[in-house]
Amino acid sequence: MPLIALGINHNTAPVEIREQLSFDAGELASVLRELSGLRGIAEVAVLSTCNRTEIYGSLDEDGSLALMEWLQQRGVRDPAALSQALYQFRDDEAVRHAMRVACGLDSMVLGEPQILGQMKQAYEAAQEAGTIQRSLHQLFQGSFAVAKQVRTDTGIGQNPVSVAYAAVDLARQIFADFEHHSALLLGAGETIELVARHLSQRGIGRMIVANRSPERARELAARHAGYGIGLDEVPAHLAEADIVIASTASREPILTRDMVKASFGKRRHKPVLMVDIAVPRDIEAQVAELPDVFLYTIDDLQETIRENMASREQAAAHALEIVDTRARQLAGSLSALDAIPAIRQLREEAFQQRDRSLRQAQRMIAAGRSPDVVLEHLAHTLTNRLIHQPTVYLRESGERGDEEALNTVKALFGAEPSDRDKE
Repeated sequence: MPLIALGINHNTAPVEIREQLSFDAGELASVLRELSGLRGIAEVAVLSTCNRTEIYGSLDEDGSLALMEWLQQRGVRDPAALSQALYQFRDDEAVRHAMRVACGLDSMVLGEPQILGQMKQAYEAAQEAGTIQRSLHQLFQGSFAVAKQVRTDTGIGQNPVSVAYAAVDLARQIFADFEHHSALLLGAGETIELVARHLSQRGIGRMIVANRSPERARELAARHAGYGIGLDEVPAHLAEADIVIASTASREPILTRDMVKASFGKRRHKPVLMVDIAVPRDIEAQVAELPDVFLYTIDDLQETIRENMASREQAAAHALEIVDTRARQLAGSLSALDAIPAIRQLREEAFQQRDRSLRQAQRMIAAGRSPDVVLEHLAHTLTNRLIHQPTVYLRESGERGDEEALNTVKALFGAEPSDRDKE
């Protein structure tokens, strides 16, 4: 059956449309069962993230129509807008697209690694739901393998290209043993959420989140085994922090020179890294004048990000070459799967003809016929039976003038094309 990848992403649809086709982990199993029950769909898997929702399937033409009808009935407020935002890839292009996604080449942040884990979760969910078989199994496993090769051979994910990641990577370079250090995060928005996630993944020893709303700070901190406080409590905890990363919406600095200086008596000259990624700035510029303080602003990080993005773009060009090669190989393997039923049927028919001819020969021997006569009859009968249908097809193709069919049959039997065929 044909393979398809159908979906929307951050390039084709705004968040207003993407959120209407977003499926959380709790409802994914029922969605998969619903999709697999549609006519014409043999296999199906669903990848749903904040930036994309994609359906991978093995299906026929009826399945494509049923799938489109299903999407239109999902309660989408503007079906016309959804139709414009949808993209669809088939067969070879579906394979190439899946590999690009797995490698982070189709992501908002080029080369980001999170999408690979999300694809693996989509594959596991389809396995648990029983909606994935040989074709999609090979598609996903092939995509995982090429993503690993791209990471190894190109280093596309080595250099940070987001402000949050760059800030944490900078801290990681200064404090190698993260588990022995503490971080204080000012703010609780999307950027600080990403910072907290990266710090947690890197094994930070202790994390404090401070926000104007203590409840919001506690909610964010709890997701990363941290401790939430209000901004008014920051002076009491500042001395505990080896790393301070700030990103609030305040119009005035949260940390002043005097506030930071007052905390240094308790730190005994232990260095502190401060990264201010807010605009307007959360940390007074004069803080950089204090000894043992390393203060970086968003401008300091942006130059690093630009350099790293250029490096990733070079790696992406190499990654695309790898994807193209591996996609052709996998597409060929998947196409070969479609021939298996026909090959099996052909062999079964040939074995039936063999057995029929053999039984006839055995009866002739039992009747006392000469072995030489029986062998000649067996060879003649078996040959006629095996070439009867191809001969009929060749004759009919010749009458129609269908040279492509004639050459196909010749190729099947290893016959050389005539001089006229070569012209």
